[in-house]
Amino acid sequence: MHCCSLSIELHIPASGSLKEKRKVVKHLVEASRSRFGVAAAEVGHQETWQRCQLGFAAVASTQGQVEVLLDNVERFVWSHPEVEVLDTSRTWLEVGG
Repeated sequence: MHCCSLSIELHIPASGSLKEKRKVVKHLVEASRSRFGVAAAEVGHQETWQRCQLGFAAVASTQGQVEVLLDNVERFVWSHPEVEVLDTSRTWLEVGG
Protein backbone atom coordinates (compact mmCIF):
# COMPACT_ATOMS: atom_id res chain seq x y z
CA MET A 1 0.00 0.00 0.00
CA HIS A 2 1.28 3.45 -0.94
CA CYS A 3 -0.04 6.68 0.61
CA CYS A 4 0.84 10.28 -0.14
CA SER A 5 -0.50 13.71 0.75
CA LEU A 6 -0.32 16.78 -1.44
CA SER A 7 -0.45 20.27 0.02
CA ILE A 8 -1.13 23.24 -2.26
CA GLU A 9 -0.88 26.87 -1.12
CA LEU A 10 -3.02 29.22 -3.19
CA HIS A 11 -3.55 32.92 -3.67
CA ILE A 12 -7.02 33.93 -4.92
CA PRO A 13 -6.48 37.56 -6.01
CA ALA A 14 -10.04 38.35 -7.13
CA SER A 15 -11.59 37.21 -3.85
CA GLY A 16 -13.05 40.12 -1.90
CA SER A 17 -14.76 38.09 0.79
CA LEU A 18 -14.76 34.69 2.47
CA LYS A 19 -17.91 33.84 0.51
CA GLU A 20 -16.12 34.42 -2.81
CA LYS A 21 -13.09 32.46 -1.64
CA ARG A 22 -15.19 29.53 -0.44
CA LYS A 23 -16.92 29.30 -3.82
CA VAL A 24 -13.54 28.74 -5.51
CA VAL A 25 -12.32 26.38 -2.77
CA LYS A 26 -15.53 24.33 -2.83
CA HIS A 27 -15.25 23.83 -6.58
CA LEU A 28 -11.61 22.70 -6.39
CA VAL A 29 -12.22 20.34 -3.47
CA GLU A 30 -15.44 18.75 -4.75
CA ALA A 31 -14.25 18.42 -8.34
CA SER A 32 -10.99 16.79 -7.19
CA ARG A 33 -12.88 14.30 -5.05
CA SER A 34 -15.27 13.30 -7.83
CA ARG A 35 -12.83 13.34 -10.77
CA PHE A 36 -9.81 11.73 -9.16
CA GLY A 37 -11.16 9.83 -6.14
CA VAL A 38 -8.83 11.54 -3.68
CA ALA A 39 -9.56 12.84 -0.21
CA ALA A 40 -9.57 16.65 -0.29
CA ALA A 41 -10.12 19.51 2.16
CA GLU A 42 -9.23 23.09 2.93
CA VAL A 43 -6.60 22.69 5.65
CA GLY A 44 -5.22 26.17 6.23
CA HIS A 45 -5.95 29.89 6.07
CA GLN A 46 -9.70 29.31 6.48
CA GLU A 47 -10.39 32.87 7.64
CA THR A 48 -8.18 34.66 5.10
CA TRP A 49 -9.93 36.07 2.01
CA GLN A 50 -7.25 35.60 -0.60
CA ARG A 51 -5.14 32.76 0.77
CA CYS A 52 -5.86 29.05 0.94
CA GLN A 53 -4.13 25.79 1.71
CA LEU A 54 -5.67 22.66 0.22
CA GLY A 55 -4.78 19.13 1.26
CA PHE A 56 -5.23 16.02 -0.87
CA ALA A 57 -4.50 12.39 -0.05
CA ALA A 58 -4.29 9.32 -2.25
CA VAL A 59 -3.85 5.63 -1.53
CA ALA A 60 -3.13 2.95 -4.15
CA SER A 61 -1.42 -0.38 -4.56
CA THR A 62 1.59 1.09 -6.36
CA GLN A 63 3.60 4.27 -5.94
CA GLY A 64 3.14 5.03 -9.63
CA GLN A 65 -0.65 5.03 -9.31
CA VAL A 66 -0.49 7.49 -6.42
CA GLU A 67 1.90 9.75 -8.33
CA VAL A 68 -0.40 9.79 -11.38
CA LEU A 69 -3.43 10.65 -9.23
CA LEU A 70 -1.70 13.51 -7.45
CA ASP A 71 -0.09 14.77 -10.68
CA ASN A 72 -3.60 14.98 -12.18
CA VAL A 73 -4.92 16.84 -9.14
CA GLU A 74 -2.01 19.27 -9.26
CA ARG A 75 -2.53 19.95 -13.00
CA PHE A 76 -6.25 20.46 -12.37
CA VAL A 77 -5.59 23.09 -9.69
CA TRP A 78 -2.91 24.83 -11.80
CA SER A 79 -5.37 25.01 -14.74
CA HIS A 80 -7.75 27.35 -12.91
CA PRO A 81 -7.10 30.98 -13.90
CA GLU A 82 -8.73 32.37 -10.73
CA VAL A 83 -5.99 30.93 -8.51
CA GLU A 84 -2.22 31.40 -8.28
CA VAL A 85 -0.29 28.42 -6.95
CA LEU A 86 2.25 29.64 -4.39
CA ASP A 87 3.70 26.31 -3.25
CA THR A 88 3.17 22.56 -3.45
CA SER A 89 4.61 19.75 -1.39
CA ARG A 90 4.15 16.00 -1.10
CA THR A 91 4.61 13.80 1.92
CA TRP A 92 4.77 10.01 1.63
CA LEU A 93 3.51 7.84 4.45
CA GLU A 94 5.80 4.98 5.38
CA VAL A 95 3.73 1.80 5.60
CA GLY A 96 5.41 -1.22 7.13
CA GLY A 97 4.59 -4.73 6.19
